[in-house]
Amino acid sequence: MRPGIDRLQPQFAFPWLLHTVQREERPRRAGVSVLLFPRRSRCPDQAQHITPNYGGGWGGLRSLGKLMAMSIQSNDLPSDRQAIILDSINDGVFTVDRQWRITSFNRAAERITGVKRNQALGRSCCEVFRANICETACALRQTLTTGRPIVNKAMYILDAHGNRIPISISTAAFRDEQGDIIGGAETFRDLRLVDELRKELEAKYSFAEIVGRSPAMRQVFQILPQIAESDSTVLIEGASGTGKELFARAIHNLSSRRDGRFVALNCGALPDTLLESELFGHKAGAFTDARQDKPGRFAQADGGTLLLDEIGDITPAMQVRLLRVLQEKTFEPLGSVESVKTDVRVIAATNKDLGKLVRKGTFREDLFYRIHVIRLVLPSLRDRREDIPLLVEHFVGKFNRLQGKDVAGVSDDVLARLMEHDYPGNVRELENIIEHAFVLCRGGLIQLAHLPPGLRGGAAGEAPLDLAGMTLEAMERFLIADALRRHHGNRSAAAKHLGIHPSTLFRKAKALGIELPENDGRST
Repeated sequence: MRPGIDRLQPQFAFPWLLHTVQREERPRRAGVSVLLFPRRSRCPDQAQHITPNYGGGWGGLRSLGKLMAMSIQSNDLPSDRQAIILDSINDGVFTVDRQWRITSFNRAAERITGVKRNQALGRSCCEVFRANICETACALRQTLTTGRPIVNKAMYILDAHGNRIPISISTAAFRDEQGDIIGGAETFRDLRLVDELRKELEAKYSFAEIVGRSPAMRQVFQILPQIAESDSTVLIEGASGTGKELFARAIHNLSSRRDGRFVALNCGALPDTLLESELFGHKAGAFTDARQDKPGRFAQADGGTLLLDEIGDITPAMQVRLLRVLQEKTFEPLGSVESVKTDVRVIAATNKDLGKLVRKGTFREDLFYRIHVIRLVLPSLRDRREDIPLLVEHFVGKFNRLQGKDVAGVSDDVLARLMEHDYPGNVRELENIIEHAFVLCRGGLIQLAHLPPGLRGGAAGEAPLDLAGMTLEAMERFLIADALRRHHGNRSAAAKHLGIHPSTLFRKAKALGIELPENDGRST
């Protein structure tokens, strides 16, 4: 079972298609007829056994194709029995002949499409379904043309009332004894409930386009509105790729300055001369090629929010000028002798430890405390792995919208590989991985072959974590050691993260041979 919302990923299972319906006499209530589906039965022509396959998808459709094709040719399976079989499943099923006329249409298909069976039979399937792929990329046409099935392709149809219904489809071809294609079948599953549950989870575990359900992210979500209400300077610390600008935008959008501009500047990308001009602007003639006045970022963000990204990279000289602006709320454009008042909320961001830079003497202590009024620390993705499934769903939805695709999600193997990866590039790296997969994946589920080469067979120098092959003891050892590492030896925090009592964690760690630090971390 995949963690998080990915466990809702639809999989088609048709054990009922793999058996001949039989009646079995046994004691039961009077007037009640019980249809039984035996564990193993013969096909209508008794030529071979079909073993039940509960794995879903193509296996079930292939058996449906055999069953329907043989029943059509031999008439061993009456039409009413065919209807009983098709109506016994909650997934929609319909079959077509070579002229694309619908030859069967089960009860679930009626319910999902809003079209009655007698209205569908004999009509072209594209007239009934009005799907977004009917005209250009009909899945059933591809199957009947190539003979290859399509499994779990996400798409949309319009029901009888014009409502847009998300579904997932699988297709298979019917063949006669000579191997010629004589028709096809398509099954489809209504994904409206899945979409509703996904939206509920996204609403519960997202905040202003930021996705996460880990304890660290929930804590950030709780204090973010309070930070936004204040007009104080904020320092956001986090490794590259953790989403510092996204959090800064969220603070701005939640604040009373939301109607003003949000302006971002990467301070580490510019030398002092250009950075000073970018921040404070310049007057015409201030330097060569300065032919006209140009407003700086402080002027552009007046009444709004200014994000100074990578503030730890600016020089001591620029730190002095910036400190004066933060203290006096005024600045002087280059080439001007008049001060300009500014009404800007400043948010600073860095991937460095500014406290260490202060102790080294490379960052001014007074500036540090000026921007350190409110401090927000963003965790690395490897420290909140439980957020990976939600982030994957988020990025799949994002790229589906941007690229007009219908990728249903990622396979179990892909999710397991993504959960194992260490993400030195954090959330930005995960987003790039999904974007790379979208280039190669045309539809259905993202597979291992769609991932970047370094992830297909495990990252270089990194031993993949095979959770499926772990014993319970080994898994406990890994989870406890990982929790202690995340919380820097703080046993109370690690126990809370794991949902157990600290004494239980201490006892298990001793029993599993996990070395505990002498200091439990509470004083750090």
